[in-house]
Parts: sequence; structure tokens; C-alpha cells
Amino acid sequence: MKLLNFTIIKLTCCVIMGILIAEYLTIPLLISIYTSLILVCLLAVLFLISRKNLHKTIWFGLITILTMTSLGVLIYNTHDQSNFKNHYSWHISEEKLNETPIVFKIRERLKSGNYNDKYIIDILKVNGEKVNGKSLLNIKKDSLNRLHKIDDVLLMNAIFRVVNTPTNPNQFDYGKYLGKQYVYHQLFTQNTSVLALKSERSSIFGYADAIRTHINEKLENYNFKPEELAIINALILGQRQDMSKDIYDSYTDAGAIHILAVSGLHVGLILLLLTIGLRPIERIKNGKTIKVLLILILLWLFAIIAGLSASVTRAVTMFSIVAIAMHMKRPTNIFNTLAISMFVLLLVKPMFLFDVGFQLSYVAVLAIVSLQPLLYKLWKPKWKLMDYFWQILTVTVAAQFGVVPLSLYYFHQFPSLFFISNLAIIPFLGVILGLGILIIILAVLNALPQFFADLYGYIISGMNTVVTWVSQQEAFLFKNISINELQVFACYLLIITLTFWYKKPNFKRLAFALISIVCLQSAWLFTDYQNSNNEFIIFHKSRKTLIAKKIKSTLHTAHNFDSISWSKDKVITNFNVGNFITTNTLDTLKSVYIFQDETILIIDSLGVYAVKSFEPDYVLLRNSPRINIDRMIDSIQPKYIIADGSNYTSYVNRWEQTCIKRKLPFHHTSKKGAFIIK
Repeated sequence: MKLLNFTIIKLTCCVIMGILIAEYLTIPLLISIYTSLILVCLLAVLFLISRKNLHKTIWFGLITILTMTSLGVLIYNTHDQSNFKNHYSWHISEEKLNETPIVFKIRERLKSGNYNDKYIIDILKVNGEKVNGKSLLNIKKDSLNRLHKIDDVLLMNAIFRVVNTPTNPNQFDYGKYLGKQYVYHQLFTQNTSVLALKSERSSIFGYADAIRTHINEKLENYNFKPEELAIINALILGQRQDMSKDIYDSYTDAGAIHILAVSGLHVGLILLLLTIGLRPIERIKNGKTIKVLLILILLWLFAIIAGLSASVTRAVTMFSIVAIAMHMKRPTNIFNTLAISMFVLLLVKPMFLFDVGFQLSYVAVLAIVSLQPLLYKLWKPKWKLMDYFWQILTVTVAAQFGVVPLSLYYFHQFPSLFFISNLAIIPFLGVILGLGILIIILAVLNALPQFFADLYGYIISGMNTVVTWVSQQEAFLFKNISINELQVFACYLLIITLTFWYKKPNFKRLAFALISIVCLQSAWLFTDYQNSNNEFIIFHKSRKTLIAKKIKSTLHTAHNFDSISWSKDKVITNFNVGNFITTNTLDTLKSVYIFQDETILIIDSLGVYAVKSFEPDYVLLRNSPRINIDRMIDSIQPKYIIADGSNYTSYVNRWEQTCIKRKLPFHHTSKKGAFIIK
């Protein structure tokens, strides 16, 4: 099958290309508008001309590609509210950190942190002027105050702060992650500083939150354990904010986290249940049309209640197309269906393209439809029960095989016992989902028998027990695996070429498969070459000192952590994964380091630096040494001064002012991040 013969697949690829161009190349909004208008007009002219010509030319196809790519750029730009002057960022100053009166509406509640409750908010007014745009709100935790509800309109005075960039290399960039959701600033406050203006539902998100809240209030009357309620919320309502870290980590380590992410598996089962449950409607006049309309309404109602995440929106869009095709009795091509759903979603939300769940969802489905039939043909069981489990196993393996490169890139681990947890849960997932929906309906109607609730609680607890056992087999969980974008691309090239060759072996396809193997080897060799450099790194850690010297794939580390803090810290682990480190050594902190013919002097709380005939290139100040920095500069004449996170802020500010006066470079790791000498 030549996939590119499908027009919608070509158009979707062009839109994706346009979104990627807009992401990595800054193209002004006006230019994208004018370019798209010109290309659309040119395409219309060529279309009218081509209708009269018997011989088709390449120009119509080329202009179509350029037009759709340009529309991809335009879609990206028009969805970014900061491109328009009514965005709040045009009404604030990032340099002057002044408190500003802000009116805003709660849009989404995020998982709370250790110290703050977190919300995504819509900014309505700044200094009395109507604006728009989203921001991150952090409200200090307070046991006496309730959590705010979706659509609550609030007033407060606060400072718009840019989300901090990572202070250490290979650290998760939370600011970049929020930027993909058009969130560019964050606000900090406490409940006593927030004034409620209005609390009533006014959007579909508010009504969905009210429904979820009502459901949870009803379920709490039936003695479900907190972990059972958390699983019900994740499995059926698509909400994981209240899930404990231990449960989440267990499902992740067991390779079963997709079970808790409402996606194609769940929506497909719900479509099946709806198709069977609504079958009697077909007997009335226009019953089939009414049935498909009800299915579409119920599917999208479920998507709204589940929070319209990337995975559930993708799944509902795709199965809506399947439901319509079933009604029209037209055969559906899964690749066409996937392309249509992706095309529609990217038109509505182009930043879905960079969502991890969105990427994994589509890759998993593509892997299943491409690889599962090949795996299933390897063995055909005689017994139906065995055949059923063999189908589930092949689907699981195919999906896992497809998502492995992306999963390793984003999460850097591989749960090799994933098939055990999946075989233990997926065969019964339809029953678990069906019972869960029935439990919710009966609870809302106050007609749920306690023994039925207890039974469902036992089922959820049993599922948790299986997942926890699998996750505890640490010998089969491979963590901290290093892989970069180039290697991911090479892995998928190999998977695609091998799949095509296996389906229809011939010399041409074998040649492409062999070329892809060479590409994969080249990607690994290039990565090794790229990471063969040497670096001296002074990391940022609050109240601690952490220094490392990277020599090719070996990292020599020195620190002053206690054993408990060191076992929990992830800075070196992240650096190891991001830089393909294979060997680690630990040492005590020294007073002098020599790296690439440059000298680094460390001055600690003792303040010792008076060494004759010694002029270091760099000076690191740690543990707040009580020194006269002017005298130190005159004495040893360093070229650069660094202060890490172990120093008092007042000391650092004083040192920085002195260095500015003396025109000497100064680096504070708290403000500028880790200091790296290459």
C-alpha cells in the first residue's frame, strides 16, 4: 500500500511540516498571513486552469504542498495569543517587577506541588484593561482554605514572573513545557491575598469539573480507599491530579501507565459498549441516524469530562470518524482515519504536535496496525482462549515496539515485564471500565449497593497489587538509558524499512533496510564523537557545592552532600543520561583544580587564598567565606569569579557589585545556572 497516494495523508504531512517550521524558525504573523493569502489565490488560479487542461502539470501539486505548509505556519502563529496586542504580555513589564491588579478565571487545576496548589488561569484584566492569555498560578498551601473551582473568577495583586530556565544541564525545562501550552509567566500568592468575584459555571470545562466533583462526592459515601478513588478518577474520568507518586511510579515502572491515560483503548471499548447498548434505537424511524448522533454526543461528552487531553481528544476524534463510517457502511482505512483525526486536531490545537501523549498515541496505533498482523501470523493457536490472549500479547508487543524509541527519549527507561501487567489487566479492562461506568451511574442515582462498591474496590486493589508486584522486579527495569533525537530518528527508520521488507521481501527493500542499519550505526558513532569532549562543571545546588569534571564518557564528581541527600538528588543522574556517561567516580572537594591548562581555586568558609606566586584563572566562592573581595582580587588577580548556591544571598550581592565596579566577570549559579568550562 502506498500511503502517500491518500490525499489527506499528504495534506497532513504538509501541515505538520509548516508547524515544525514555525516552531524552529521565527516567522512574523503578518508574513505568514500574506504568504498564505498569495498561495491560496495562486492555487485557485491553477485549479481553474488545470480543469481545462487534459495534461496535468507538477505545478498544481507543488503549489498545493506550499499552500498547506504555509497554512501550517499560519495556524501555529494565529493560535499563539502573544502575537496579538490584547495579550496580557503587551501590558506588563518583565524588567520592573511591580505588583499588578489582575482579574483572572481558573481554567484548570494541576497536580499540587510540595508547597503550592497549581492552576492554569485565563487572564481577564490587567490594570483594569481587558486582556487575554494564560498563566500559571501558584497559591501557597493552606489547610484552612478549599481548592478553587474551575471558572471561579478571582482578583489579586501579583507580579508576573518568567518561568525560570533550568539551572543545571539536562534538567527538565518546565518553562519550555509550559510554553508549548502558551503559558509564559507564573504568579505566586496565598489564599488570603485572593478575592473571589464570581463563582459560577460558564464554560464546558467548568461544567465538566462540576460533574467530576459531584461524582467524587457521591463515590466518597461508599468507603472507597484513597488509592481506589484515584484509580477510578484516572481510569474513567481522565484525572490524575490526586494520584500519589507511589501509585503513578508503580504503573510507570510496570509499563502499564497507558492504562491510566484515557486513550484509544478506553474510547474504543466505550464505542463498543455504546454500539451494543444503543442497538434497540435502530428499530425506530431514522433510528440509525439517531444512534450515531447519540454515540458522537456521548463520546465527546466523555472527552470533555475527561479533560480534553491530547490522548483522549485524538482517540475520540478518530473513533468519531469510525462511528460515522460504520453508519454510512463505508470501509475505513485506518491510515486515512488517523490522518483525518490528526489533521483536524492540529487545525484546532497545533501545539498538540509537541505533546508527548499525542506522539505516543499515534505511534502506538500505527505500530499496532502495521506490526500486530505480522506478529500474529507467527503462531495461530487452536483454542479460542489461547488465541484471545495471543492477540492481546501481539497487540501489546507491537505497541511497545513502536513507542520504545520515543519512550526511551522522553523517560529514559524500559520496563521489560510490560507484557505481564498488560496480559493481567487488558483482557479484563473492558469489564473494569463497564463496571466503573455502572458504579458511577448508580452512585449518582444513590442506588449503588455497598457490596457492589466493595467488589469494585477489591478489583481495583487487585489491579494495583499486580502492577505493584511487577514494578518491584527492579532487575527487569532498565533505567537511565541515554538516547538523543538523531538516534530516535534512526531507530524509526530501521523499524519502518524492516517492516516493509518483512511484508514483501525483495532486493530494493532489503537494500533500504541495510542502509537504515548503517544510518543507525552512524548515529551512534556520531553521538559518541559529539560527547567525547571534556568539561568542568560547577552545578547549582541550594546550600550545597557540586563540582564535576567530564573526561569523554567518564564523570569525576566532588560534593559536600550527606548520604541521604546524595541518594535522592537527580542532578548527576540527569547529566549522565544527557551526556552518555558510562563511568562515574566520587571524590572529596579540593582547593585547587586544573582543567585544560586553566586553574580553578576554591575558597570556602575558611577564606584561605593567600598563596604566593599563584594567579588562578577562576575563583569559586563557596559556603559564604568572610573575605574582603577587593583584597582577594588585588592579591591573586583572577580572570573570573563564580559563586555557587551554598552562599548567603547578601554576600553574593555584595560580591557581584564589587565585580561590576571592577569590570570583572561574575557568575552566580542561582541566576545564570551551572558554570561550564569547555
